[in-house]
Amino acid sequence: MLRARPWVAACFLLPALLLLGALVLYPIGWSVVRSLFDARGTGFVGLGNYAEVFTDEGILTAVRNNLVWLAVAPAVATALGLVFAVLTERVRWGTAFKLVVFMPMAISMLAAGIVFRLVYEQDPDRGVANAVWTGVHDTFAESSVWPGARPRPGAPLEPAADNGGFVTTSPVSSAHPAALPLVGIPPQEAADAPAAKSPAKDASSVTGTVWLDFTRGGGGEPGAVDPGERGLGGITVEAVDGGRVVASTETAGDGTFTLPPAADGSRLRLPAADFAAPYNGVDWLGPALVTPAIIGAYIWMWAGFAMVLIAAGLAGVPRELLEAARVDGAGEWQVFRRITVPLLAPVLAVVLVTLMINVLKVFDLVYIIAPGATQADANVLALQLYLSSFGTGTNQGVGSAIAVILLLLVVPVMVLNVRRLRREPRR
Repeated sequence: MLRARPWVAACFLLPALLLLGALVLYPIGWSVVRSLFDARGTGFVGLGNYAEVFTDEGILTAVRNNLVWLAVAPAVATALGLVFAVLTERVRWGTAFKLVVFMPMAISMLAAGIVFRLVYEQDPDRGVANAVWTGVHDTFAESSVWPGARPRPGAPLEPAADNGGFVTTSPVSSAHPAALPLVGIPPQEAADAPAAKSPAKDASSVTGTVWLDFTRGGGGEPGAVDPGERGLGGITVEAVDGGRVVASTETAGDGTFTLPPAADGSRLRLPAADFAAPYNGVDWLGPALVTPAIIGAYIWMWAGFAMVLIAAGLAGVPRELLEAARVDGAGEWQVFRRITVPLLAPVLAVVLVTLMINVLKVFDLVYIIAPGATQADANVLALQLYLSSFGTGTNQGVGSAIAVILLLLVVPVMVLNVRRLRREPRR
């Protein structure tokens, strides 16, 4: 019928062909033509824009990052999808688990980028990733007692050259209790600390007080323990003589401390560990980790997509083969590796190729998550296309060249996928 009346087929195909031409073919053709002209679009430069693409350091960074994305994101998302699909196949709550894992697919890339920008915040009070990380770190590592504390100007303390703490300017004696006033601590942080006490004189030992030398409302005598000032407990006090620690103790809650007679004539040192800034987590969006962090956000979104497709393929796997392998003595790992994975190979190929095409076009996550300071380190080709075409220093000739390169990268993967789909019905 179609051979007898080809115009009927043409009429049915015409609307689709018009849309395809207007939305796909024309933009592709115009991009190819535009890539051969300069930034103003009036001067013909031939392949000059393509030469700039492969010589500009910023664009080369985008190319390298795209290769990292292409090698890591599809493989990890597919592997996680396979694991989730297999492990949840025989549990009653598997459907609920799959729903939760697939749910990120309902979120737009823009929304996911905003969510993960907050997740990766450096401040542990705002960023979930660093809140968890610092919690684990502080569980296994001691934190400083009074971070940010420093000697009051005029106090008999100076920076220690060996460990970054503070040391008395002169040796101490049991005849004169040591007064070690500190500042730099917000008063509200020491509000619950006991009131500071002046040290009692003890002829047989070295005594002293470490306290926050600050009086609310002003007043008070600098370097003296005034009413209302707070003691700083838990601070390590070391007696150092000739570079060797001869005695050590910790201050009580009221800031007082007592050292044995061996400390007489030595200098007192407050180690830097007592005043070090608290551990603030990992700089997830710094130059070193920004690309892996964004890839993690992408995997969070697309692992559910891989899981659903693989689970659908797994439902079509003949159960007789799996049960026969188990009867013959094969373990679960052998069944998975030698039967399940080979039978799922066509589905895994579809998922992997689909994610590879998707990764080559990734833009939203990088643009939203990467801060301005490290956006160049997280740059990818799709983002560079936008920046070159519409950002600072607009050059749509270079942007069109990048678009053509992206098209050339995607086409082989699409051809491979189409050929595989055509062979599938023959099997």
